Amino acid sequence: MVDRNERANQRNALIAGFLGWTLDAFDFFILTFVLADVARDFHLYHRDPAGHLGPDIAAIAFTLTASLMTRPIGAFIFGLTADRYGRRLPLMLDIVFYSVIEVLSGLAPNYTVFLILRLLYGVGMGGEWGVGASLAMESVPARWRGLLSGLLQEGYACGFLLAAVVYWTVFPAWGWRAMFFIGGVPALLSLFVRAKVKETEAWRRSRTDWGSYRRAIAQHFPLFAYLVLLMAMMNFISHGTQDLYPTFLQQQHHFSPRLTAWITIISMVGAIAGGLAFGLLSDRIGRRRAMLVAVLLAAALVPLWVRAPWAPLVAAGAFLMQFMVQGAWGVIPAHINELSPDQLRGFLPGFAYQLGVLIASSITYFEALIGAHFSYSFSMGILAAGVLLVGAIVIGVGPEAHGVLFGRTVS
Repeated sequence: MVDRNERANQRNALIAGFLGWTLDAFDFFILTFVLADVARDFHLYHRDPAGHLGPDIAAIAFTLTASLMTRPIGAFIFGLTADRYGRRLPLMLDIVFYSVIEVLSGLAPNYTVFLILRLLYGVGMGGEWGVGASLAMESVPARWRGLLSGLLQEGYACGFLLAAVVYWTVFPAWGWRAMFFIGGVPALLSLFVRAKVKETEAWRRSRTDWGSYRRAIAQHFPLFAYLVLLMAMMNFISHGTQDLYPTFLQQQHHFSPRLTAWITIISMVGAIAGGLAFGLLSDRIGRRRAMLVAVLLAAALVPLWVRAPWAPLVAAGAFLMQFMVQGAWGVIPAHINELSPDQLRGFLPGFAYQLGVLIASSITYFEALIGAHFSYSFSMGILAAGVLLVGAIVIGVGPEAHGVLFGRTVS
């Protein structure tokens, strides 16, 4: 029987993980709405094949790639710390770190400083997911793990949605720098974590010495390699369908900031709904089957997603695509935390996730390059279809540990 205090801690741990990922994603996606504006402010221009001079979107898109490239560093540092010293303190330090870097990004005087700050921001972003997910998944009941995994992961979609709202409301009046200043707000979440969240019993029971820890990493290397491959494909899928989507709406459809924001918000409502729906489905039919259904349906939706001729159909395609993409992602926190050994859960899922991000980090940059020479619909459509189909194969051949109990073993 779960007492009132334990239920409160379960709730608070889930809230902390959800808000940490929401605000982390908010800070990342702010930039996706203002690539052209940042390029103009830093006086970065290029000529297209027709000879027209325009903002060098690819140069600023590279700073998104830079943030993705340094995420494994954060996952390594904060993940190891979380396994040795608990989940709470590393989570608090990480949130404060990425919040400060976000504010400094809004003060950047030139492209070089901005690029360095985005590299540092990636370290903070990389640390949050693994620590927050292990804290949340170890705290909640096993029977609800899939549904609550979907809720936790869709903090990412909520962050994108909040970024769209800020772009719609703040950017027209105050410009892109003010959006980054708002990105400092997440630092306040660290106070909530300190006051309301307790360490998990699963961590306390599975804590080991450094020698045993190193041996456990070596013993489970084949699993780690598979998780890196899985997370690479999942990140190709998510970043390939999200990061340049606002730019696609602005540059190809010539939508206004308001309409761009509205369609992005609609797509993220679909993402949240999909994460919850497929997370719940995974509790019933298994993690891999639920993910396979989602990515195959997403592949079938690619033509509607990139070729819809007018705004209502564009919005429908965006909603359905993110329903499926984030539906598959909603299963991920439960799936890879269940696969991870107890004593490695702070480090292994998060580090594998962020190495997958590193492998997939180039997709935004290449989409921008190909889009500048052909079209964004061609670039995004071809790449999305390819990674969705390959991702389905990787998901299908992998292992599963649906419903495993945490904190029962030390080996």
